[in-house]
Amino acid sequence: MLGDPSRLRELEIFAAVVAEESFSAAARAVGLTPSAVSKAMARLERRLGARLVARTTRGLTVTAEGRDYHLRAVAILAALDAAEREAASGGRPVGEVQITTSASYAHHILYPSLPPLLAANPALKVVVSETDVVVGLIDAEADIAVRAGEMPSSALVARSLSRARRVVVAAPTYLASRGRPGDVASLAEHDLIDFGYRRREPTWRLGPHDDGRAFDPRARLKASDGEAIRSMALAGLGIARLTEFSVREDIAAGRLVSLLTDADPGDTEPFHAVWLKSGGPLPARVRLVLDHLATHGKVDQFD
Repeated sequence: MLGDPSRLRELEIFAAVVAEESFSAAARAVGLTPSAVSKAMARLERRLGARLVARTTRGLTVTAEGRDYHLRAVAILAALDAAEREAASGGRPVGEVQITTSASYAHHILYPSLPPLLAANPALKVVVSETDVVVGLIDAEADIAVRAGEMPSSALVARSLSRARRVVVAAPTYLASRGRPGDVASLAEHDLIDFGYRRREPTWRLGPHDDGRAFDPRARLKASDGEAIRSMALAGLGIARLTEFSVREDIAAGRLVSLLTDADPGDTEPFHAVWLKSGGPLPARVRLVLDHLATHGKVDQFD
């Protein structure tokens, strides 16, 4: 059972073996002899019925089963460490919260919202990984993910961060050299900028209200995330369709111009903060950040 202290000790030893890439180095890290580490690893592999590490002439290699188990082992040890620190601090939020989110959400919503949260909670740490590609929370070693799009049923729990409008934009310099598209059909004559990977939902849906149809932008330029697409548009490289929250300040300042507003069908993209289901209460540090996002991290509210 998990209550057996030897199981937690084996997790610590295994994590050290992976981190140090050596039994002898791991032994020094955890204060044991190399023989004791070797025996602990043998017990762990025997109980699991799986090979976690393999010794080769070049050193130590972690197997596929070992990599998967290591992700979960590190998460368990981190949760235990956080629980002990929170208990010692009287239940106040203490420790690190890891968030994976898109670059656009991070730069335009998350980062501007953090100063009061961090000022009020000096023992809280936040680590952000920016990626527009959907990654698993375990694979990303994250506590919270902020994701765009409809949420399928899964092992995740989601809290709505509202819905974001999309707008078609271009820089004045681009429009001065190439002209302004008069309708959706004329976009074919322009340089368009789009995402460089397949998305679950089309980002270009244009037409009369409530009748927007997926439009293939046949983009000349592509980028890995929304913030990179925004930078391309600002540089005058073409026309893009992006979430309103990521370009509203650029439009207000005249750095970008909103286009084809009469062809905007009013479609919106939902955003959620998601986390893994668990059998117990959320750590105070994670619950605090989720509550903060639900209040200050919505994609349809601006200061």
